Amino acid sequence: MSTKLALEQLGFGPCHHMVEVMENPAQPAHWKAIAAGEPVDWTAVFEGYRAQVDWPGAAVWQQTMTAFPDAKVVHTERPDEDWWNSFSVTISKFFARAPDMDLPPHIADIFATMSGWFLKDTFADHTDRACAIAAYRDNNRRVRELVPPDRLLVFRVADGWEPLCRFLDVPVPDTPFPRSNPRDEFWAHFGGEPG
Repeated sequence: MSTKLALEQLGFGPCHHMVEVMENPAQPAHWKAIAAGEPVDWTAVFEGYRAQVDWPGAAVWQQTMTAFPDAKVVHTERPDEDWWNSFSVTISKFFARAPDMDLPPHIADIFATMSGWFLKDTFADHTDRACAIAAYRDNNRRVRELVPPDRLLVFRVADGWEPLCRFLDVPVPDTPFPRSNPRDEFWAHFGGEPG
């Protein structure tokens, strides 16, 4: 979320994020089609957006990198343990608990699609720390190997504005880099974190 807010502040908004899939009525149909392996018009999927972060778009980075050959790729990374500590109490916990949660029908449908597609394709077992971290490392490695160096910024949010602005060739804002509390913000979409 911090990167989404930063990109929007820099003029690269609106920025597509899982929040848009939940809140934009046109979005779920695109991701159901993608999950079903149907042909994709990536321009239509991201119509109205100038950037993309987070899942589900991050699950199709290789396809979108090809579909948008002039786009730059900002790949956020953090230390494995920091990533796991966040992932395990947000996305992984949500998918483990979603079947028992009282979700609005459209949200339940979106996450059924996501669970049967990118979560399954990305992680052999998203609840197992070692397995999840191995998948995280593998994805980071593939990004570094496959994205041309002139199009890639491996970005750590903790580094703030300077590397991001330099890569995107925009001025550094006079405001602090956006910070969010991903756990609280994540669970706020679903009425709070289950116990």
